[in-house]
Amino acid sequence: MTNRKKTKSKIQLYQKNLGERSNWLRAAVLGSNDGIISIAGLVIGVAGATQSKTAVLTAGLAGIVAGALSMAAGEYVSVSTQRDTENALLAKERQDLVDHPQEELDDLVSAYEADGLEPKIAKIVAVELTKVNAFATHADVDLHIDPKNLTNPWSSVFASAGSFVAGALIPLVVIMLPVEAYTVPVTFVAVIVALTITGFLSSKISGANIYKSTLRVVAGGAIAMIVTYVIGNIFKVIGA
Repeated sequence: MTNRKKTKSKIQLYQKNLGERSNWLRAAVLGSNDGIISIAGLVIGVAGATQSKTAVLTAGLAGIVAGALSMAAGEYVSVSTQRDTENALLAKERQDLVDHPQEELDDLVSAYEADGLEPKIAKIVAVELTKVNAFATHADVDLHIDPKNLTNPWSSVFASAGSFVAGALIPLVVIMLPVEAYTVPVTFVAVIVALTITGFLSSKISGANIYKSTLRVVAGGAIAMIVTYVIGNIFKVIGA
């Protein structure tokens, strides 16, 4: 293998690993963020309706199980759909190579010309790569897909479900602390701090504005906790 081919293989491997890492990080950050907000809203709502720690713990644990399973199922369906789309595109590309080989070769030449190669060089490269592995070459150039390394839904599933549980444990553990009358305020502050961290990480991964992205996450969590606490107090008054 020439140095050029080795370098290209290393770049492709790095790009693939980077893509998988990004999917994993995205699922982990979003999962933890959802876990914090969902369970914080749930346990604070229950705490607004009752002083029973048992009721709060039961509701929190039930919410964690349901939420983690929901996140896992949703992530699996989403990433599996992406994988199915990749398979469909690859199947079409494979059939096009059988039905229209010359047209596909011409398209490959045009793609290399668009990348800056001279027409003669572009044709030589296209012909040689087609001889080596026409399908893999077209999948890479036309679809930017490596047929041997399709999107794996399971890494995102475990990252999403696991991070949901990790995030959800923050408000549940804090609200169970023996701080009596300060239970709700302490939980509120802890959740805001946690959401600030996940909001910051989310913005760094997505490349979004850090201030605006973090503010949205924190504001959303704060509103959720306030609303559920008010609703819990309403039911407490009605029950009394």
